[in-house]
Amino acid sequence: MKSSRTRIAPDESSLCQFPFADGRTCRMLRYPAHPTLCIFHAHQEQRLITHVQQLQDLKAISAELASLSGGFQTVSDIHHVIGKLFKLIAANRIPRREAQTLAYLAQLLLHSQHSVRGELIDAQDFHQWRALLRQVYPDGHGTRREEAARQARKESAENQDAACNVSQRTSCAGTPNPPPKALRE
Repeated sequence: MKSSRTRIAPDESSLCQFPFADGRTCRMLRYPAHPTLCIFHAHQEQRLITHVQQLQDLKAISAELASLSGGFQTVSDIHHVIGKLFKLIAANRIPRREAQTLAYLAQLLLHSQHSVRGELIDAQDFHQWRALLRQVYPDGHGTRREEAARQARKESAENQDAACNVSQRTSCAGTPNPPPKALRE
């Protein structure tokens, strides 16, 4: 192999060790802040490392911005993502320009959400929409009406239990109590 250097440096360790594709090595002096490369190749290496880190950060951010259901089908999905976006902006993990674009897209999604709901109900039926909401809220939290009905049933059961504790009758398990003896005659 032919050497690319026309003069031999007294100390080879003081030269850049960057290899070119054709087998030659860089002839510039090594950058004092880097163990093997000149200033040009050290900066090039740093840009590459920074780019790889940015790609890894983007993957992590996209995973953090996942919605509850995995899509943007409900208002809660969109609000969930907007909340996460707010935290990322506050932590300065997303550049301002990208944050503005994402916020604008979230606004468009929110404005079109009523139409999407109506379209889904028209195309299938209301029960399909409820099934989608149950998928988003698997732990049983649903709409306000469902929550109100659940709370009313709970209060009714508590009131019935309290009435059973006060009453001396033995029939408190939901079956009607027999009328008092005076009313049966």
